[in-house]
Amino acid sequence: MRAEATTAAPADTGADTIAIGLFEDEKIAHDLDGGLLQALVDSGEAKPGLRKLAVTHADGKRYVLAGLGKRDGFDPERARVAAAAVVGRARELGARFLCWELPHHVGDAEAGGFVEGTLLAAYRFRAYKSKPDEDGGLEQLAVSAHHDVSEAVHRAAVAATAANAARDLQNAPANAMTPTRLAERAHALAAEVGGLTVETMGRAEIEAAGMGAFAGVARGSDEEPQLITLRYAPEDAKGPVLGLVGKAVTFDSGGISLKPGMKMSEMKFDMSGGAAVLEATGAIARLGLPLRLITVIGATENLPSGHALKPGDIVTAKTGTTIEIINTDAEGRLVLADCLAHAVDLGAERLVDFATLTGAIVVTFGDTHAGLIGTDDAWCAAVSEAGARAGELVWRLPLHPDYAKAIEGRYADIVNAVETRKAGSIVAGEFLKRFTGDVPWAHVDIAGTASDAGRPYAPKGGNGFGVRMIVELAHALAHGE
Repeated sequence: MRAEATTAAPADTGADTIAIGLFEDEKIAHDLDGGLLQALVDSGEAKPGLRKLAVTHADGKRYVLAGLGKRDGFDPERARVAAAAVVGRARELGARFLCWELPHHVGDAEAGGFVEGTLLAAYRFRAYKSKPDEDGGLEQLAVSAHHDVSEAVHRAAVAATAANAARDLQNAPANAMTPTRLAERAHALAAEVGGLTVETMGRAEIEAAGMGAFAGVARGSDEEPQLITLRYAPEDAKGPVLGLVGKAVTFDSGGISLKPGMKMSEMKFDMSGGAAVLEATGAIARLGLPLRLITVIGATENLPSGHALKPGDIVTAKTGTTIEIINTDAEGRLVLADCLAHAVDLGAERLVDFATLTGAIVVTFGDTHAGLIGTDDAWCAAVSEAGARAGELVWRLPLHPDYAKAIEGRYADIVNAVETRKAGSIVAGEFLKRFTGDVPWAHVDIAGTASDAGRPYAPKGGNGFGVRMIVELAHALAHGE
């Protein structure tokens, strides 16, 4: 969907549908002749409560009055939620071109929220539907404001479009979205976006590079694993090199430690971290942000076979650390171990990884917050603040020597899992920490937030969680914020 900012009046944009926000205890700022819109408010048909909607028609256009709640509680997330409600009604009305009138005294962040909420809510995944979408959908969005909000609208549109691209990757079935297909997407992205380069390594190269942890997970599948590395280094780059790392297990059966059959079909979403960092990388390059970026994605399947890792096996990671396999379903941390070490070796000076890593994080936070674990207070704060701006919330969990002791190995340096149910997400974080060296590092566990999170603008399926957070983080890093 095209999105643009304009200082033209909403009625002059060519939009067939105009959305006007309504705050509690406030009048309509720009009414139609005869006070038609205020009359809807006065009659009680239009209500200011968030997600409340009323529709009227005038001069061949539809007008949707959208409740925004109290002005002093209004923020970008409420803008996203309100926009999602309007998109639902706009689809019912057959709208093609929607214009949001930006309320008076609302900032650029809220303008971006209207854009993000609209684009995310308008998303549909229909690649495997045999019948066309009878409702059609929105094709164009304009944000009308008295002042120039083009930069905020553009950034929000690029970020939301990238999130939707990540959703396409997430929602695709595992027989189509193989590691090879994900690598092809990375190459296609590099061809589309200036300044991006990509390198990929297959099974033999991964093994030759000493990545025994990653290679071990990949052994059970006939599908070729892929280590995907993207680089972005514009001439005006400044500040530390940002390293993004993503887990992309395109299907996770659990391996020999087989998962229960119920809902195993959802294990196609175990590549959500890789999808997020891949599409966020493309968004950063499209926006021309002045920072250097290294993105590393470990893509593989985790399947049981005669070649698969077995509990009790020992593998050697890229760093030389030996790892005893206690549970083959704790495979994501094995993939990430080598990917994190690889990013450090390539020169990353700040690290953040995204992974659907532990079921324990779902028990802890449900689908409201992702888990955050890290080694540097300032860096973890930067990640958390970026998430808050994006409406992608994280909550930090502690590291502690007692948790680190839990992964000490009897037969190898460390174990990949513990057989108690204590502090599962934190113990996984302690495992990853071993592979980050002295680089400030943050780990974001998105197992509960990556899909079916129930957000009004992305209620079901993959939601691209992390993409917009990464764009916010990169923007702040690039501008020294």
